[in-house]
Amino acid sequence: MEIPVIKMDELHVEKRPEMLSLLHDACAQWGFFWLENHGVNEELMNKIKRLVNKHYEQNMEKRFYDSEMAKNLGPDNVASNVDWECSFMYRHQPKSNIYDIPELVRTTFPEYAEELIKLAEQLAEVMSENLGLDKDYLKKAFSKPSVGIKVAKYPRCSNPELVMGLRGHTDAGGIILLLQDDLVPGLEFLKDGKWMPIPPTQANRIFVNLGDQIEVMSNGIYKSICHQVVPNRNGSRLSIATFYNPGPDAIVFPAPKLTYPSQYRFKDYLDFYSTTKFTDKVSRFQNTKMIFK
Repeated sequence: MEIPVIKMDELHVEKRPEMLSLLHDACAQWGFFWLENHGVNEELMNKIKRLVNKHYEQNMEKRFYDSEMAKNLGPDNVASNVDWECSFMYRHQPKSNIYDIPELVRTTFPEYAEELIKLAEQLAEVMSENLGLDKDYLKKAFSKPSVGIKVAKYPRCSNPELVMGLRGHTDAGGIILLLQDDLVPGLEFLKDGKWMPIPPTQANRIFVNLGDQIEVMSNGIYKSICHQVVPNRNGSRLSIATFYNPGPDAIVFPAPKLTYPSQYRFKDYLDFYSTTKFTDKVSRFQNTKMIFK
């Protein structure tokens, strides 16, 4: 199976219906996809990767390998409840922590975050459209979105079978836009009960996955998928994940247009069903909502 590829530029031309359908299937059946022709400044993307790798080599790598976990990892000391990663978090909004992150990247991260916000908002619009909602529904539902960037390196590991780079989890928030390593693999998503490797990035593609709140707001139509990172014995993997999440005070609930009726008598539903049995189920539920709201 090939991971769906969404070409953002084709959402504005004659191929728009085809690309909307592909995006809807990716969100509903996969919960993740590649994003091409996204419009984010590639020179800025390359600069960020270069600066983060430089900071890791100068300030993080030695400290990581000097840690007790790294020094003690071996056949007699399996690390089952920790992650083989070193990371830092840049919080962009609502309140920035710009002076808490490495000085080397302070001038580039705010600019990058603003570009990723625009991209996330575009995705939120087309997702809303695909769900039959007003195009600004998800953006409004996020209510002053929180935006942050997690920067992680998953160091080369001589015993990768003894530890996880990052243990399996779903993301708590909304839309996650990942700029990852060009060479070193390690990210895996659970697809149909099996772990599916996500290959390294090509040509500055962005990898997108959906968080728990998108699944809730879409009433389960779109999926938040479990994923993990496995360490690599041949190299250190770079991950720069931008989180476009609901604001801290956002009240999260399924979009009313997507929920079933809140309550009804089964007899009343059967009466309605008797005349609509051979119609589309989705349409029947939509009509039921109107009748029994």
